[in-house]
Amino acid sequence: MTELTIHTANVTVTNGDLQIAAYLAQPTAKGQFPAVIVIQEIFGVNAHIREVTERIAKEGYVAIAPAIYQRQAPGFETGYTPEDIKIGRQYKEQTTASELLSDIQATISYLKNLSSVKSGGFGSIGFCFGGHVVYLAATLPDIKATASFYGAGIATMTPGGDPTIARTADIKGTLYGFFGTQDASIPQEQVDQIETELQKYNISHRIFRYNAEHGFFCDHRGSYNATAAADAWIQVKQLFSEQL
Repeated sequence: MTELTIHTANVTVTNGDLQIAAYLAQPTAKGQFPAVIVIQEIFGVNAHIREVTERIAKEGYVAIAPAIYQRQAPGFETGYTPEDIKIGRQYKEQTTASELLSDIQATISYLKNLSSVKSGGFGSIGFCFGGHVVYLAATLPDIKATASFYGAGIATMTPGGDPTIARTADIKGTLYGFFGTQDASIPQEQVDQIETELQKYNISHRIFRYNAEHGFFCDHRGSYNATAAADAWIQVKQLFSEQL
């Protein structure tokens, strides 16, 4: 498929009194397209996340990246230095599962009101903390396809509550998980736990393990692994094309 021409915009998603900044990318062609929600790493809706959002749109989707740190730090985006990581983790620890799910549901409602969005299920893709958040969001009825990249802590915690893995039975659609076997943030036994739970509850899923480190999909990071990233992108495209 030839990549489509797209246009982008900074938009606002309303969730009650909260105004959530979001980055929207969609094809310029007329018609309706399936929609995908992109969830950031701990570094905010930065250049990498905007690029992923645009990349998805070029494949024929309406893609949107809401700022999941809107409550903690409006407008936050940063790089990948140790200090950046420290700040990003501080904001992560201030989030709660209920607020994250509420903000993603508000984003879904925003998408449903766009004339360019095809009715039906939605996709989600998330990286790092976002990989954890989309596993959580896979429990929302509207989410039909989830691509979870190296989401640390799924087996051990959830923002403000019990481990997210305990919600696996509530996943509604298909979930693909992408992990690096050299990821210091996610022990392989935790990946095994996730896979076991998905199997236990007969969740449609695939787990991909690459000889790579944390953050292997991000070409702005030193841990970028071109081979793993290329294969993962093929799998993501397959997931969305089959499920949305």
